[in-house]
Amino acid sequence: MLAASLPLWMAVSLLIKAESSGPLIFVHERMGLGGKSFKLYKFRSMSEGAEDLESSLTDEEIEKYYMEYRLDNDPRVTRTGRFLRKSYLDELPQLINILSGKMSLVGPRPVTCEELEFYSESERKELLGVRPGLTGYWQVFGKDTATYQNGKRQQMELYYARNASLRLDCIILIRTPAVVLRGACRKPKI
Repeated sequence: MLAASLPLWMAVSLLIKAESSGPLIFVHERMGLGGKSFKLYKFRSMSEGAEDLESSLTDEEIEKYYMEYRLDNDPRVTRTGRFLRKSYLDELPQLINILSGKMSLVGPRPVTCEELEFYSESERKELLGVRPGLTGYWQVFGKDTATYQNGKRQQMELYYARNASLRLDCIILIRTPAVVLRGACRKPKI
C-alpha cells in the first residue's frame, strides 16, 4: 500500500507546500498498545503554529475543542487541509506507523493522554489492550454522531476492543471505502 500510494504522497506534498510554509508531516504523541506512547504521523492540515490554541482560537472554540478534541469548522485548517481531511488523505503517513508495528489497519483510534480521561481505569486497560488502527468501528459506524460528551464514542471504541476479530476487521475494512467516499463528497458545514 505504501509503494502504491507514493504518487499520492507526492501530489499531497506539493499541495501542502504550495499553500503554506512549515513541515509536510505533523507528528503527534498518542497512546498505543499497552499504554506505550508513540509518534503518530499525518500530513499537516493546519497552518503553521496551530498548536498554540490561545493565539489561534477564541475562548469559546478552545472550550469546544477540549470537549471533543476536534472542531467542526476549525479556523486553523488550511484550504488544502480541509480537502485532505474530507478525503482522509491526511492519514496516509500512518502507513509508516502500521509498518513500524505501532498501529494496525483496524483498531480504536489512537488517543492522546488527555482523551484517556474520558475512560475509567478499567476501560483504559481495555482500550489500550488492542493495537490502535487507521480505521475502526467508531470511524465507520458513528464518527459524526458518537462523541465523548454523549459517551457513544467510548462505547464504540470499547465495543471494538472487547469484540476484536478477523470477521469484525473484515466488516470494517469493507465499509471504510464507502465512508471515505461519503466524506470526500460531503458538502462543508456552514
